[in-house]
Amino acid sequence: MTQLKLVGFSGSYGRPSKTSALVDYIAELACDRYNLARSVFDLTDVGDTLGVAKSQNDLDANATAVLKAVVESDLLVIGSPTYKGSYPGMFKHFIDLIDPEQLRGKPVLIAATGGGERHALMVEHQLRPLFGFFMAHTIPTAIYASNRDFSGHEIVSPALLERIGFAIDELAAFVSRKSGPTGD
Repeated sequence: MTQLKLVGFSGSYGRPSKTSALVDYIAELACDRYNLARSVFDLTDVGDTLGVAKSQNDLDANATAVLKAVVESDLLVIGSPTYKGSYPGMFKHFIDLIDPEQLRGKPVLIAATGGGERHALMVEHQLRPLFGFFMAHTIPTAIYASNRDFSGHEIVSPALLERIGFAIDELAAFVSRKSGPTGD
């Protein structure tokens, strides 16, 4: 049996970034729990051709490889920094290059980071409807992390860690549907 693929994608250019750290942490825990193959990318991995691309065909080889990994994954962990109450434009542009059929039915765990609690509903008011348009299956528990949930780029909040655990638990239904019993 082929190992299922989980791809994490962070809508951040910064390295290091809290968003990328959050996506990577979630992806690592999920992959360890369900024995999934793991790849994690960010906007820096996509590169400069994203800004001028009008379609997938306009992307260079690196960007094409990242986009291909996202659309060919079995499960996605998508994270975005919050910028003025929403996701950044280049993150949205990357998502806009994906054909809606390429994400239909795909399980997506959504996450976001922001400076404070003021942006906590970004996952519900921005990311969930975005992936609803693609007819993806967003996991019921969304993850939002503010600056106070981190020490540097390490997650230190017990409440955030617990919420991540709930979301990873919810992935079990999708993993078992794709690969058979998970053993949990």
